[in-house]
Amino acid sequence: MVSRHLQFTMDKRYKQTPAWQALRKSWIGGLARTCRGCKRELWAKYSSQAIMSPTVGQLTNALKELSLEVGDKSKDTHADDSPVFLLSTAWRAGSTLLQRILLTDSRLLLWGEPMGEMTIFSRMTEMISHSICARNRQLWRDQPDPDTSDLSRSWIANLYPSGNDFRSAMRSVFDQWLREPALRRGFSRWGFKEVRLGAAEATFLHWLYPNAKFLVISRHPYNAYRSLSDSGWDQVYFRYPDAQIDAAVNYARHWNSLAVSWGQLPADFPLVHIKYEDLIGHQVDFRSLEKWLDLKIEENRALSVSVGKTATRAKLAWYERLGIRSQAADGMRALGYS
Repeated sequence: MVSRHLQFTMDKRYKQTPAWQALRKSWIGGLARTCRGCKRELWAKYSSQAIMSPTVGQLTNALKELSLEVGDKSKDTHADDSPVFLLSTAWRAGSTLLQRILLTDSRLLLWGEPMGEMTIFSRMTEMISHSICARNRQLWRDQPDPDTSDLSRSWIANLYPSGNDFRSAMRSVFDQWLREPALRRGFSRWGFKEVRLGAAEATFLHWLYPNAKFLVISRHPYNAYRSLSDSGWDQVYFRYPDAQIDAAVNYARHWNSLAVSWGQLPADFPLVHIKYEDLIGHQVDFRSLEKWLDLKIEENRALSVSVGKTATRAKLAWYERLGIRSQAADGMRALGYS
């Protein structure tokens, strides 16, 4: 009898009974769901830590210390290469829709969140932002010329190639991984879309590719999280396996860090910001956009097809709205969301 009861409980067949369904739809079921949701949000708020990303200023200063400059085209080995990087303010902000619109130009291939959970771009940006200590920087500047014939009698414990060689090596990773596979498939333009990268990572990519163009798409965090939550995605990670997005406050922290970061960029940074609300409201000037990107965009062809799942709830629960508002207020103000 006990084993049968355990099996019955494990199968959760009781949830299919009319009595259970009626209870679930009653005020008691609603109260139970609210209690579970509040518990999840409170646990996420006080147990998880925000992912700390480097700032644009930290990265820019580190590159200067390495005798490198953001946007320097003097050593650009692919002067005609102008990748397109589509960066989204977190998940469910319309980045895939905009990606499909851009791909109506058959010359362009945009990869989708390549190895995103590894956070390769963020880790490289952080690595360079931390740079090297002042002592080793000075040793680098004072090191003997590697072409000299007297290295055997010189101090060579710290002997580095040039900063431009370092930049070329960093770039070769993405050239071989993302650029070359696109070119082999017959595409003359390439890039990718991502939902985890902010202004510091954009600065890193601009350092690697001075001719790159950047698009940033955002969506009101209430609606974006509602779409994510209702889609049934219960395995969403900023970084696998230790940074899971499993609550509204986690989502809002990530959304906010990205939204606030864009204000750190200089005015001449090659970036266009598009709101999802304007995109679906047909308020985006695609003719100006395609001229800026040097593409031929047929937005109606992509917009005519619905791809992906939309939100099922009319609005978020009060505790979800409260959690998002407490974590994303600065970003909402920065991007003009009430």
